[in-house]
Amino acid sequence: MRVTNTSTYRNYTSSINSVHANLNKSLNKISSGRQYETAAESPLSYYRGKEIDDQYLDALGRVTLLTDVQARLEQQEKGAYDIQQLLKQAKNDVVLKARTATTDATARDTLKSDLLQKAQTMVNDLRSQYQDFYVYGGNDVSTPPFSLSADGTKLTFSHKFPGETDVTNFEMELKKNGDNYEFELLSGTGSDGKQLGDINKLVQAMSEHGYMDLGYGDIRSRDTLLDTFTGGMNVLTGMNSDTIQSLYPLDNNGVITGANAANAEKDIMKRLTDGPLGTVLQGVAALDQYADDGDPDVLDDQLEKLIGDMTEAEHVISTVYSDLGNKYKTLENTEDRLNALTDSLKVQYKDIVGADPYESILEMYNNQYAYNAALQVGSNLMQSSLFDFVR
Repeated sequence: MRVTNTSTYRNYTSSINSVHANLNKSLNKISSGRQYETAAESPLSYYRGKEIDDQYLDALGRVTLLTDVQARLEQQEKGAYDIQQLLKQAKNDVVLKARTATTDATARDTLKSDLLQKAQTMVNDLRSQYQDFYVYGGNDVSTPPFSLSADGTKLTFSHKFPGETDVTNFEMELKKNGDNYEFELLSGTGSDGKQLGDINKLVQAMSEHGYMDLGYGDIRSRDTLLDTFTGGMNVLTGMNSDTIQSLYPLDNNGVITGANAANAEKDIMKRLTDGPLGTVLQGVAALDQYADDGDPDVLDDQLEKLIGDMTEAEHVISTVYSDLGNKYKTLENTEDRLNALTDSLKVQYKDIVGADPYESILEMYNNQYAYNAALQVGSNLMQSSLFDFVR
């Protein structure tokens, strides 16, 4: 009797464990939505599902990253638009008025202060931040990129290059050259007692790219990827990083090479002078000069030329603004495509490894009934008797 009961109990325990395992499997199928738990159940479907799962996670990660990059580009776009509007106001509301206010010292001072304030606002736009980094810093997101002296004559561009611990400062001073004003890149020691950056370093900073794999282009060819960085000097000169690299390539030692090397500094400073910030500061300098010599004809000629330069500068900043807008639109289209891809992958995944919910629920109930029945059989089968305790 002891041997018979022991064998029966052992067989019953094995059977009810199997029924319980089937119940757990059906419950897991409902909760996970997956038809297969292991590769052995259906190797082709299982590994195809893993491949789709990896593609889905990759697309989802890119969508998440896109949101952050879009916010940065939106901040850059707003800054460029604000600079464009400030330049337009400077031309229409200030410079044109200055041509008719040469005899009124108070009016001239007011117009000069207005121009100087607009220039400082432009510099503040170029110091815009998104979260904890500067959007116009290029590859350097931690250093405030620009500062402008109180009188508007000296612009300082600060940049920390990859692999370097110290910040490199570039000081550019607006100086009179004949009847015109031009920015000059200063050399020697800066106000911080350190060596100022030269034209080679400036070109290096303006050449920096911020290619990112966001689902646009081919990761094997970085030139096809979207450049999400925009340096402040690129905005002020209208020269993007690709233009700089094509005009003034650098050798392995960071020195400008090619036929245009000798003209690099003159060209960049000229573009800075004729850019949105440079033209506004020229207006400030012209009003300052008139306060010294009081020649209305000279001021009139300078302001007349400046109006034309400001019109050209509007086109320059408008191109920068449009380029940023196109990048933002590209990101929007990429985001739509990635969202469509994730939806498609969900459908594919469900078709290949997904469990039918109605079939899974029915299977779960069947296993539940079987398990309950097995428990009831066990309660009747395993009733103790006096002989179970006799040895």
